[in-house]
Amino acid sequence: MSVEVETPYPNLIDQMKAKIDDPHGKQIYARRLAIVEPVFANIRIQKRLDHFTLRSKAKVDVQWKLFALVHNIGKMNIGFMK
Repeated sequence: MSVEVETPYPNLIDQMKAKIDDPHGKQIYARRLAIVEPVFANIRIQKRLDHFTLRSKAKVDVQWKLFALVHNIGKMNIGFMK
């Protein structure tokens, strides 16, 4: 015997698909690919962060912020970083 439970949560995957299929959504998502994704690729490939070495949310948060800081300092083109 099974009991059907109605969930108040919307299907987020279908909502995102509808958002991306919209012409305005396509434009926004294309900008995201050009702006955000290269940052993650740089941190993963160039900085070699393909997994976190620490455990616990607080420690992983600190580790992620340090990698983001290193990425941002690298973009500043400071003389000693060249």
